Amino acid sequence: MNNKIKYQQCKKCLYNSFHPLGIQFNENGICSGCEIHEEKNTLDWPFRLNKLKKIVKEYKSKKNNYDCIVPITGAQDSYYILHIVKNVLRLNPLLVNYNKYYNTPLGIHNLSNLRIKFDCDIIFKNVNPHSVKKITKGTLDKFGSIYWHCLAGHTVFPVQVASKMRIPLIIWGEHQGLQQVGMFSHLHEVEMTRRYRKDHDLMGYEAEDLIKEDDFLSESDLHEYIYPEDNLIEQIGIRGIYLGNYIRWDPKSQHEKMIKTYNFKSAQLPRTFDTYDYVDSYVYMGIHDILKYYKNGFSKVTDHACREIRYGRLNKYSAKKLIKKFENKTDNYINLFCNWLNIDRRSLKFILNENRNKNLWKEVSPNKWIKNNFYEKENLNQINKKIIYKINSNLIFKKEYKNNYITFDKGI
Repeated sequence: MNNKIKYQQCKKCLYNSFHPLGIQFNENGICSGCEIHEEKNTLDWPFRLNKLKKIVKEYKSKKNNYDCIVPITGAQDSYYILHIVKNVLRLNPLLVNYNKYYNTPLGIHNLSNLRIKFDCDIIFKNVNPHSVKKITKGTLDKFGSIYWHCLAGHTVFPVQVASKMRIPLIIWGEHQGLQQVGMFSHLHEVEMTRRYRKDHDLMGYEAEDLIKEDDFLSESDLHEYIYPEDNLIEQIGIRGIYLGNYIRWDPKSQHEKMIKTYNFKSAQLPRTFDTYDYVDSYVYMGIHDILKYYKNGFSKVTDHACREIRYGRLNKYSAKKLIKKFENKTDNYINLFCNWLNIDRRSLKFILNENRNKNLWKEVSPNKWIKNNFYEKENLNQINKKIIYKINSNLIFKKEYKNNYITFDKGI
């Protein structure tokens, strides 16, 4: 972070000018993410839904086969996407799931329940666990990521299936860049692109880049993550659309509808108040989130708090209290990750600290760090707004799992 860059925090939410996705501010000090969020209150959503119905009508299979592909997990917005795809758009989807290997029993339960409740066919992708561990060690060492393989697999597997089975339509939920920082307007109707995937989801590294730059990783390790050729995608006409451009997206209310309608399971996570989004992973709100905090100076609880400010369910004062409560929490399942990757906690701690952004963090004594404070104190409304997220299960890891993650089939 260059000190010449002016620090600016949004007057409405808690995002600032150092957001890694890039952010802009208007003359009133409101960030582009908050500005684009306001579109949700002004757009003609019935009109936009009808537009979506016309788009997907062209993809209805005339052979009584699959109409589209829907990537799913055991959390996030998978249930709601399927609810819209089947009950509103009246499509017959083929579900695809990339096995991230950090699975919680709750996530696997949600996947099984989803398959039963929506009565859909599903294809699972299980990459050789030896390769997954090798990739994880490589990306952790190279650019401080233990989640690259999850993001790469989740975003490439649907396109691979689409190209092999010649199913051109892939349906996603809401676009991250639009939702967080207003990178696009809903009216742009932005679609899935390989460029956005590489630059933002994959931190600038495609599988081919890792093969070229890392002697530790080979094509045999990474061939499952290679994106189909552009000419094949164009020939089949593969496109990925985001439902959030056509439907007023509200993750909290949507999840609560899915709990009531389909018995989606939620749980308290270690580093955020949101009990819905990432209950399928033992590391996303653990080590992965700690790395995010060290690199960017904020963690997922800030993303969740900013979202809830925009929906009017939190104010800045209550949001800051929640962030203070959660962002320095430890990872309850760090030993699980160390056992899986065959790395000791001391080595992992060293790697985590090596990934601290030195412009954001200062080591005041050996292994003791403090975060630089760039912002001026605000006179905030001291009224504390309470926010309630439903909890109907837990992430308990049982001894019979033998100190390893649960896999869908034989794993190591």
